[in-house]
Amino acid sequence: MNTNEAEHQFVPKGEAVALLPVPGSQCKPVVVIGTPEIRRGFDPTCLKQALTTRAAPGVAELVLQPDAHAGYGAPIGCVLASPTHIYPGPIGVDIKCSMSLLQLDLPADAISARPIRRAIIDAICKRIPTGPGKGARAVAMGREVSEELGMQALTEGASEAVLRELGIPVEWASRCEDAHHVGHDGTQAALRHRIVALLKAGVIRNFAEKCSQLGSYGGGNHFGECSTVAIEDSARARDVAAHFGLEDGHVAFLSHCGSRGLGNILARNQFQLLQRHFEQWNIPLPGNDRELVYAPLGSAEANDYLDDMALGANFATVNHMLINALVLDAFREVIPGTTGRLVYFISHNIARREEVGGLEMWVHRKGATRAFPAGHPALRGSPFEGVGHPILLPGNPRDGSVVMVAEEGARMSCYSVNHGAGRAMGRRAAFKALDQAAVDAELDKLDVLSNCRAYPLDEAPAAYKDFCEVLRSVELAGLASVVARLKPRFVIKDAAESDG
Repeated sequence: MNTNEAEHQFVPKGEAVALLPVPGSQCKPVVVIGTPEIRRGFDPTCLKQALTTRAAPGVAELVLQPDAHAGYGAPIGCVLASPTHIYPGPIGVDIKCSMSLLQLDLPADAISARPIRRAIIDAICKRIPTGPGKGARAVAMGREVSEELGMQALTEGASEAVLRELGIPVEWASRCEDAHHVGHDGTQAALRHRIVALLKAGVIRNFAEKCSQLGSYGGGNHFGECSTVAIEDSARARDVAAHFGLEDGHVAFLSHCGSRGLGNILARNQFQLLQRHFEQWNIPLPGNDRELVYAPLGSAEANDYLDDMALGANFATVNHMLINALVLDAFREVIPGTTGRLVYFISHNIARREEVGGLEMWVHRKGATRAFPAGHPALRGSPFEGVGHPILLPGNPRDGSVVMVAEEGARMSCYSVNHGAGRAMGRRAAFKALDQAAVDAELDKLDVLSNCRAYPLDEAPAAYKDFCEVLRSVELAGLASVVARLKPRFVIKDAAESDG
């Protein structure tokens, strides 16, 4: 299928909204968010996965976001809602991969000098490991987490006790989309029972090592990014930014990471268990795709998955909280007296129980993020009830990132938006197509520093979709609007990848 054939499948419903009918099926079409330019860029595998997923058992809604590209079973950048089934594929192997934003009290001038930024980079890298398998012992000033505390983090998430033990401000929990997750029956006891069973069965080996990864970045597209905040020039943007706690012309720190090795183990174990059940029971796979296994809600298999997802999600939450505390420590080492507060922490690889069209459903967001506007019932009692919660959308080191707020139009996408720009080329293709010298020269010209000797080619701006067109799609579709732009000043990545 070429791009022209792909475009002909869509039924336009607006400047940046279209429907993708499922051939030979009476089910509701896939809702597609994206301008014609974005739609032409969807690869054939991505569209095939979207159609297969939409026609799978129990799927009531499927939304394709403008950052969508081929993923594990379902596209990355999609939203799936089901009242009857849970699907691991439309959550992925990095359970609760998330974004968080720390607002610092430093004016932009405080980090304008390159030596200052280099010193902060070094201070962060002394405290926060980067890369697959890396834990606190990989760096000089990593924060060791005992097995006992790791167990507590898994079952309690960002509880007051866990945050105090790790030296993290307790008030940060109120700035989390979900500070903690419970088991399938709504209790922490279910999670304690589940983690004990997993350890006893040998599913999680080297538990102490996995606990030591709390407070670390992974590889791939995980990063830390120091930026300066530029609030949009409108009365509404300024008002919303004030509610969010953003400070114009000041330094902020954006982080992208998830549940690390532990979440990966939990997710892959669940895929293997469910695939084995499908083979034993001779259940047909949607589109013959082994990555689109599922479990009916209420079954033992679904309960186990929901418990494992909650364990991974709690780990990811505490991981982000600790990363932000360590980042603040690093800034204070270089610029004593620096203060910071968490703006928000929000996930994009998770399933949550929400109301969709008047029905309670499990909304799976894979490479998509929640977008609740002002007055949404789920925000009642939160700091964001009157304005909507912050939406943190990473772009790239050239175009920056944005903070958005949801609009009422987000209803059409199950109150969701994309989680970033989305890949335009695979990692291998990027290494073949892009020039290392040109990538490094561009970032140097923009005065964007990094901890890498050479910026990872597969993470270069050109490896991703046009971020401006992705944002244009979101705004034209009426899902969300930009509150502030984040201009990168330096980036923390897995430095080992740049050596490859």
